[in-house]
Amino acid sequence: MRGRRLTAHFQPVVDLTQGRIYGHESLIRGPADTVFHMPERLFSEARRQGVHPQLELASAHIGLQAFHNQASDTAGYLFVNMSASALVHFWTIWGDEMATRILAGLALEPGRIVIELTEHDPAAPNMAALAEAFASLRAQGMRVALDDYGVGHSSLQLWAEVQPDLVKIDRYFFDGISTDEHKQKLVRAVLAVAQCYGTPTVAEGIENAEDLAAVRDLGVRYAQGWFLGRPQVEPLPDISGEVKEMLARRAPQRVGAARNTSSTVAALRVDAPAVSHGRHTNDDVHRLFAEHKSLHAVAVVDDGNRPVGIINRRDFTDRYAQRYTRELFGRDPCSTFMNGEPVLVDAQSSIDQLSHVLISQDQRYLVDGFIVTRDGGYDGLGTGEALVRSVTEMRIEAARYANPLTSLPGNIPISQHIGALLESGVEFVTGYCDLNNFKPFNDVYGYWRGDDMILLCADIIREHCDPQRDFVGHVGGDDFVVLMRSPDWHRRLENIISQFDLRARDLYDDTGRASGGIEAEDRHGVMRFFPFVTLGIGALRVEPASYDRIRPEDIASAAAQVKHKVKHGNAALVVERYAGVIRD
Repeated sequence: MRGRRLTAHFQPVVDLTQGRIYGHESLIRGPADTVFHMPERLFSEARRQGVHPQLELASAHIGLQAFHNQASDTAGYLFVNMSASALVHFWTIWGDEMATRILAGLALEPGRIVIELTEHDPAAPNMAALAEAFASLRAQGMRVALDDYGVGHSSLQLWAEVQPDLVKIDRYFFDGISTDEHKQKLVRAVLAVAQCYGTPTVAEGIENAEDLAAVRDLGVRYAQGWFLGRPQVEPLPDISGEVKEMLARRAPQRVGAARNTSSTVAALRVDAPAVSHGRHTNDDVHRLFAEHKSLHAVAVVDDGNRPVGIINRRDFTDRYAQRYTRELFGRDPCSTFMNGEPVLVDAQSSIDQLSHVLISQDQRYLVDGFIVTRDGGYDGLGTGEALVRSVTEMRIEAARYANPLTSLPGNIPISQHIGALLESGVEFVTGYCDLNNFKPFNDVYGYWRGDDMILLCADIIREHCDPQRDFVGHVGGDDFVVLMRSPDWHRRLENIISQFDLRARDLYDDTGRASGGIEAEDRHGVMRFFPFVTLGIGALRVEPASYDRIRPEDIASAAAQVKHKVKHGNAALVVERYAGVIRD
């Protein structure tokens, strides 16, 4: 520290919704020619010698100085790591001067600094002091994030007490998440908590395109990892072309046809002027609202036409009506009264994918509305009222076509989803599921027990499908369709069959279970023995190379033919590749 032999490296944090750099994390490195080059050994030795608060502060100063010297406005926020014990230590010494001392006289805006609470030591013994320290940092404009959530000392109590502006979920949960259903469930649980608190999340440790796609499809807003950018001495100005291309490949819509533009955010978009963060003042915003009486809000954009905030008309005019506000703030930048965390939505996003916004704790979208973007740039505004109405209409429409017994989508949504998959140009598998020996079971035990058998089948199929990647539909009766993009689709189908065949036996009475089946009339009125009800699946692999002039009904017909082979063969699962159709 005395020799100033510490060096800052910067790793980008990417906004997956906008496809751009959101900020950088400052990562410190010791002298390259020593055992203290990597931070684990460096900070471990500092703790052993009892100087880790001083090392953390020195690291923060060096990171801030390097960021100030090298980064442009496009570099976004700077994430600075500090432990609970170091923060409490300096809060005890400096009190409300702590933010100023951390910035060390640099001309960096406090609003661009995110203090990232590491999990090196427990916060609970000093929770009250830590909460006071964070309140002071926030009062100076800084933001607070929890690091490595889900491991170490991070906890729900810490989340509830600190009320962070961001939560970074530990890399453990994202390593291989694209093929790990258990990790997907864990992340969904964390995201449910985040939704309750209205806290944005960051996925750490993303190292390949498959895991990044899974993270994006789960609804995580921000991500960090080697695939997005390795730590380097200079902050990155933009994400790589490979990452941009991957983020541009949007997942197929889960409900409705992709061809129907009314199911995308573009249908909610209204033309609205925007103001520039660097060129317009509050007086300009006031004149804009006076000229456009119907404008509910105005977006604030940077020099690259990328949204950085939104100004609500009612809040702004209420402030301007107060005495001396215009005189004091009229010539200040238009960002003075903006909401710096607006809801940003790409014009091509499905409206149905926005339903999570309706139940989030942050309900400012109801009055602010949301900003519509296209390729990361400003494209227009949308109102909260229009979003609520559209999502409600889509839910009602989905209910109209749902099977009354299982509540699963029926024939029309199934056909629409196949169309969406075809239009998206992705490989998928169509599984046609059918029960064997169901009619005699239904005849002997009655319709109520028959309904239980169908509900059991629906529940098992749902249990083994990834809700982010797979679609489950109910054609009618004992016929189901699954449209799968999960890479391990074969294993999932095998598990569906084995689980159903095992649990279906519980619906027989003792005599039936002991006999291995029941006596019933066949289709010709002849009594004979029927073994247990089992499940058969005909799986059709549909690859982009075979997409030329395909209609959804072609896929459904071909899948039904594969199912027919299962019905009259010995295998419970038959897989075929779609060969296309010849049409005049």
